Amino acid sequence: MSNIKKVVVAVLLIGLVFMAGFAYYVYNSVFVSNTAFNNEEAHIYIPTDAQFKDVLEELRPLLENDISFEAVANRKKYPVNIKPGHYIIKKGMNNNDIVNVIRSGNTPITIKFNNQERLENLAGHIANQIETDSSSILAAMKDPAFLEKSGFTKESAIGMYIPNSYEVYWNASGESFRDKMLEEYNRFWTTVRNEKAKAVGLSRDEVMSLAAIVQKETAKVDERPRVAGVYVNRIKKGMPLQADPTVIYAKKLAEANFDQVIKRVLYKDLENESPYNTYKHTGVPPGPITMPDITAVDAVLNYENHGYYYFVADVQNFGYHKFAKTLAQHNRNRQEYVRWINNQGVNR
Repeated sequence: MSNIKKVVVAVLLIGLVFMAGFAYYVYNSVFVSNTAFNNEEAHIYIPTDAQFKDVLEELRPLLENDISFEAVANRKKYPVNIKPGHYIIKKGMNNNDIVNVIRSGNTPITIKFNNQERLENLAGHIANQIETDSSSILAAMKDPAFLEKSGFTKESAIGMYIPNSYEVYWNASGESFRDKMLEEYNRFWTTVRNEKAKAVGLSRDEVMSLAAIVQKETAKVDERPRVAGVYVNRIKKGMPLQADPTVIYAKKLAEANFDQVIKRVLYKDLENESPYNTYKHTGVPPGPITMPDITAVDAVLNYENHGYYYFVADVQNFGYHKFAKTLAQHNRNRQEYVRWINNQGVNR
């Protein structure tokens, strides 16, 4: 073999070795597992306006080799196409899979909220679960144009938010969250529920306001239809609801102090001229005094048909109430409760 042929063969062999090495490098960089966690999956949260260095900082503890990941990400032009959101990295994923996930796999999260008395409280609660801050969420909730378009007032707006679990995007804006809740609210009000509200003689907003009172009056789900029946009877008779929780809410609202704990309503509280004071004003309040549970709403729509007009806490069966058809019977029940609460030393 001539020297020239030997050189050519040598060059070819070197080229093949180089190509094999490069192919091996590419294979390991792109297709070999690059996760360093033991759980089945890991969750990462990429903020709005994040830079590639921020993403790397978030991912670095989850990767076996961050250098190879960075190389693949650059090759796939990810640094110029960063998307905020919540992403799930599965154990055993390779760099190619990981880049694909964080580029287009924004996954909803499940948020939860319970009964809140004000939109301010709800906004703070939601802000602890998604990226958007509470002031942005609250501004979206109270936006006058949105309220007018969707048929709510600033007083009734809280009734749009039904305590439950919902799927939303972690990077959802305040407007996106609010619009999602409106969709859920309209989905909740099925044809059947709308027909039942009409049969009771109440609008949606009025049902929510009454349900909020029922919610506050009893934590016992099985008692709620009976409590609702008392208030429906009073409404039909044109009697004031005389619901203590509305008086408590009116006091908190007037004093701008929703952190105070009030266990006993005093006679002077009944003189508050607030439209939420159902001792002073007939009908339901202008808005819910809390966000009612679904059970409370359905208790109003499926209220128990009975002849009771009064009820008071049952000191023999805590959590439940004694119901009465006449004022005389109610006063006897009430005296028993007053004696008990006095003995407990509860003055406020």
